[in-house]
Amino acid sequence: MRDFPALPDVADVPESLFDGGHLWVQEWVPGGLLRFRLQPSGLLSFGDDRRAFGDGIPLGYRHAVSHVRESFDRQRLRDALDDVSEAVFFGVATRHEGLDYDWDRTPSFLGVDVWTPDGGFRPPDAAEALFEELGLAPVTAVAKELRADSFDPASYALPESAWRDGEAAGVLVRNKTGDRGRLVRGWERPEAYRGDESDLAAELATDARIEAAAARLERENGAATVDAVTDRVVAVAAREAYARAFDDSLDEAAFRSAVAERVSRALGA
Repeated sequence: MRDFPALPDVADVPESLFDGGHLWVQEWVPGGLLRFRLQPSGLLSFGDDRRAFGDGIPLGYRHAVSHVRESFDRQRLRDALDDVSEAVFFGVATRHEGLDYDWDRTPSFLGVDVWTPDGGFRPPDAAEALFEELGLAPVTAVAKELRADSFDPASYALPESAWRDGEAAGVLVRNKTGDRGRLVRGWERPEAYRGDESDLAAELATDARIEAAAARLERENGAATVDAVTDRVVAVAAREAYARAFDDSLDEAAFRSAVAERVSRALGA
């Protein structure tokens, strides 16, 4: 699968980015970098910026992967591209990296780039249009066709976010030739969770989350089994509490088991 394009800090971008022409400025929402492609079988394969995922999707990406699988319109992709076999889609699996967002409204995946073997990386306007055509939200454009010589990274005031109260975490600045850079202001990450998995499940697998997961599964599938609701609650919890609790020290199996116990009781199973 095609590698992610470099996303340097604006201080490290080629001078050509600001030399002339026009820029697109897009809101950057923190999360995990996620890429995917459509396989000949019709299934989607996924990866992050370091590796391709196998059968197991890492916990911090499951909410976004489920969203892409449910939303991605394969037929529209085949209608839009002559050759879909090597097309790769790049974006962000939005999750709590220390900043609160309106998680019910913020898309689980925000599309950034599209690469095809016949055209390389598509210009930002073309990528935006293709993501929308395929049923996925692109990153929010703050400014389109902004004169490059009018953008000063040192004095640039971050815009209001489209997905949270307050200013955006940062912006992605790019031109149509592929030059790009991120301007991101720092924020404090929450203190890491140090309790056990049962206590974490009690905190995160709330009745409200369980009820919401069950209701959605019933709408979509007509049934809400303990396993399906547990998977959904775990994915939602990992997305909304990622920075605080979902690091390498978490025993994922123990956490899922503790969530499953709560789901089973809530559903009366």
